[in-house]
Amino acid sequence: MSTGPGADSAPAPTSTHESKRGGTFSSLRIRNYRLFATGAVISNTGTWMSRITQDWLVLSLTGSAAAVGITTALQFLPMLLFGLYGGVIADRVPKRKLLLASQAALGLCGIALAALTLSGVVQVWHVYLIAFLLGMVTVVDNPARQSFVSEMVGPDQLRNAVSLNSANFQSARLIGPAVAGALITTVGSGWAFLLNGLSFAAPLVGLLMMRPHELHKPTVVPRAKGQLREGLRYVSGRPELIWPIVLIGFVGTFGFNFPIWLTAFADEIFHGGAGMYSFFNILMAAGSLVGALLAARRGSSRLRMLVAAGTAFGLLEIVASLSPSVWLFALLLVPIGMIGLTTNISANTSVQMAADPEMRGRVMSLYMMVFAGGTPVGAPIVGWISDVYGVRTGMAVGGALSLVAALGVGFMLTRVGGLRIRVDLRPGRPHLRFVPRESREELAAAV
Repeated sequence: MSTGPGADSAPAPTSTHESKRGGTFSSLRIRNYRLFATGAVISNTGTWMSRITQDWLVLSLTGSAAAVGITTALQFLPMLLFGLYGGVIADRVPKRKLLLASQAALGLCGIALAALTLSGVVQVWHVYLIAFLLGMVTVVDNPARQSFVSEMVGPDQLRNAVSLNSANFQSARLIGPAVAGALITTVGSGWAFLLNGLSFAAPLVGLLMMRPHELHKPTVVPRAKGQLREGLRYVSGRPELIWPIVLIGFVGTFGFNFPIWLTAFADEIFHGGAGMYSFFNILMAAGSLVGALLAARRGSSRLRMLVAAGTAFGLLEIVASLSPSVWLFALLLVPIGMIGLTTNISANTSVQMAADPEMRGRVMSLYMMVFAGGTPVGAPIVGWISDVYGVRTGMAVGGALSLVAALGVGFMLTRVGGLRIRVDLRPGRPHLRFVPRESREELAAAV
């Protein structure tokens, strides 16, 4: 197995992009992963409750879509600034211990925001500060949690477990917004924040109940100089890593600004309230859940799926931005959620399965830095466009940039990989395939 940052003798991506089939929920047969997934669905539900409530609270305090964008940006700014260092820490420190600390810190942030809101003293700068603190914890929590999956399930079940993690998150997204909407309109925002903080007890219990001897042997990298640069060189020398990261960076920066768009569509375009905003999020979550379950059934992760999903995602966002009625807009949110989640899972699993274990923490920190860390750049821009030119224009711009990025990455994969497109219209055969023009079989297999 290659350990150098730019080794040419790395195994072909075909060995990392295929996984054994065992059913949609096959990784749940593993006890440690069941504990992890059970705790995650509870804390994810609390997180979605808090996220919806936070966006609505900021909009209520300021009346500005740009302020919602600033809140989102502050939560993801630490990932942009320090994300790569989080990956280095995740590679150096046992991930289970790191997750115990980070999950406890996330719970404390939720309780702090609940105390401010329930006491009636909350101001928008309080929300900004806690959003930033949440982002600081996420810097180490995200790469540790993403790479810990492989220690629980091993390489054969990695793709299935990553897909089920997304299904888990989207299932919570179905429940969280509905509960948040009910709490906001009945007892107030503070109780949603409090339940979110308490929900982190579930993953902490799950982590403590795990059997360490059943975990796959972790690859802990000794402390050494230059590990951050080593990770960057490693990724830059592998097109099967760099181009999925580039694409998901554009999609995450400009195409995933739904807190801004959905609040503005619910409040300004269709003149609904918190209930409509929660309804929009539930529809997107339903589509995302379908996308995650379909991904869990697939036995491989191809880059052509990523390019196709990114292209469709951008087109759907543009169409949704022009919707004349609330029901057409709502209907389009389901496939947007499904295709958006497919884009995310395709990129995530492609990158995880192509990375060597000793590099996975740093690779995933770069992935998350680009995907989530681009939000501090994209959210204020999209929020400003939405405030000045209207939310329809803001959403259309986000979709157009995602579409152009997907087409551009598809073009670069064909050029860098020495590939060409083969069209075959005969029945029963793949109608569109990337095939090697010369001798780039490895990248061709990944595509």
